[in-house]
Amino acid sequence: MNDTVDKLVVFLAKRDGIDKLVKTFQYVSKLVNWQVEATHPDLATRFKQWEVATGLSRKAFRTGRFLTGFNALRRNPGSTPGFKLLAVLANSGEMVYFFFDHLLWLARIGTLDAKLAKRMSFVSAFGEAFGYVFFIVWDLIMMKQGVQAERELVLEIKRSHKQLLLKLKQILQEYSHSKTRTTTHSYKTLLLHSLRSS
Repeated sequence: MNDTVDKLVVFLAKRDGIDKLVKTFQYVSKLVNWQVEATHPDLATRFKQWEVATGLSRKAFRTGRFLTGFNALRRNPGSTPGFKLLAVLANSGEMVYFFFDHLLWLARIGTLDAKLAKRMSFVSAFGEAFGYVFFIVWDLIMMKQGVQAERELVLEIKRSHKQLLLKLKQILQEYSHSKTRTTTHSYKTLLLHSLRSS
């Protein structure tokens, strides 16, 4: 993994733990704001500010994450033409989502024109939804193939088990016939020996 993009993706992924923690703060503050909005407006305002601050922080932590989709296309574009197409569509949607999410963050903190925020938000959300659709299709196909492979494996095990039982039955029958022939031969030999003795 000496590729520059690979190293950058690994470096960016190290912030996922912090992002998840801040995400927890964001949704806790959102729930508290919703719960106390009618009874304690002042407290609700504080939690709303916390929600906004954590949301902006998360956008900062996700800087450069659009490279993850790009790197996935470079490293694992799919094993078949169908999967390659799904990979391009799904990862393209994810890249659009993260890239315009970065621009949305810059618009909300005032680096870019604040009027662009609404448009950036729409494009980002559209890219996210677009990517999710094809990721879900990918997962459903993989699940279907997994179920089919499992069924084939079960059938193969049953066939092998049946063949093993038939082979065992054949061995037992051969052993039984061989034992019967041996016993009959012994009886004949004993009878002849007795007749000769008499």
